[in-house]
Amino acid sequence: MDKSSSMRSLFSDHSRYVKSFQLFLDRSTEHQCMQEFINKELPDILSRIGNGNSSINVLGIGSGSGEVDLQMLRKVEEKHPEVHINNDIVEPSAEHVMLYKELVSRTPDLQKMSFKWNKMTSSEYEKQMKEENEKKKWDFIHMIQVLYYVESIEETIKFCHQHLEKNGKIVIILVSGNSGWASLWKKYGSRLPLNDICNYITSRDVKEAVDRMGLKCQHYDLPSIMDITECFIDGNEEGELLVDFLTETLHFSKTAPPSFKSELMEYLKQPDCSTRKDDKIVFNNTLGAIVVEPLF
Repeated sequence: MDKSSSMRSLFSDHSRYVKSFQLFLDRSTEHQCMQEFINKELPDILSRIGNGNSSINVLGIGSGSGEVDLQMLRKVEEKHPEVHINNDIVEPSAEHVMLYKELVSRTPDLQKMSFKWNKMTSSEYEKQMKEENEKKKWDFIHMIQVLYYVESIEETIKFCHQHLEKNGKIVIILVSGNSGWASLWKKYGSRLPLNDICNYITSRDVKEAVDRMGLKCQHYDLPSIMDITECFIDGNEEGELLVDFLTETLHFSKTAPPSFKSELMEYLKQPDCSTRKDDKIVFNNTLGAIVVEPLF
């Protein structure tokens, strides 16, 4: 990163990060493509979990405010209507835990589900499990858009795999190695503000890690787009907020060196990142889903 620049990580301003993330969801098909995967692919993936037991154990790592969790839990319930679902949640944000609890309290027909929230990071949870010599296993473990924030991808996957039941599944969703994100990070990641919260990880990196570990997995592409047209309108507040999200930089438009800003903004329009559609600039937000199988 340019030492003379005053660029700071977007994560240094939690409020602006949350606003930029919400705008990203509004301008992208992120949740829609996940929903399509959950509706079309997940039921078959989950069809054999549970081993015929009276309960199914689910672990969600980085579950956020719970909307995607509940969609997945409904699919578990549809495939296994007779069983009780024990849902363990690992989420470090107190705000997200509160929102998740509120969502559960106002959602009908959850009598066959129980919820246990652990307000901590995945690394803290792993450490706690090891210290307590906890042998608990889960039938379904999911990590949605979370492996950017772990200390080690391989250690996190290894921990989950060690605690996976027979016929269990691990579902990991991240940005695709073929997405605009991957291109942007590869070209400019080293010139953007470094922070200890987020790593530039794609589903390709996870697939390579899983292969190195000798584990069996399946990969799915989840096509997704984001309208970034506003990013190129001078002075447009929402456009500037989206650029902050894309670069993970606080007030990028105001703090980036002018030559770097113009170079990066031009690159965002290129085919590596985006396509033009009906006078709009559409960013490639494609995700990748990786389903890891047990060894036995």
